[in-house]
Amino acid sequence: MVVNQKREKDKKERAIFLKTLSLAWELGYIIVIPLVILAAGGRFLDNKYDTSPIFLMSGILLSILVSGILVFKKAKRILEDISNQ
Repeated sequence: MVVNQKREKDKKERAIFLKTLSLAWELGYIIVIPLVILAAGGRFLDNKYDTSPIFLMSGILLSILVSGILVFKKAKRILEDISNQ
């Protein structure tokens, strides 16, 4: 009986750990992907039009805005899921 309770507790702890790790990776991708794409696009445009660093900085600022919105939406979804449980 005690062994089964310990196993159940271990399973729950592992599930929570994996869910947390998954969320961390997802948030990392939400932040990094727009940054890389928009910064690379800005760098490309700066090289093409010889306007360094205007487009690069614009791309970085835009990626901060996009990432912020995506993280906000993700956090809102998580909070809704928690409140529904």
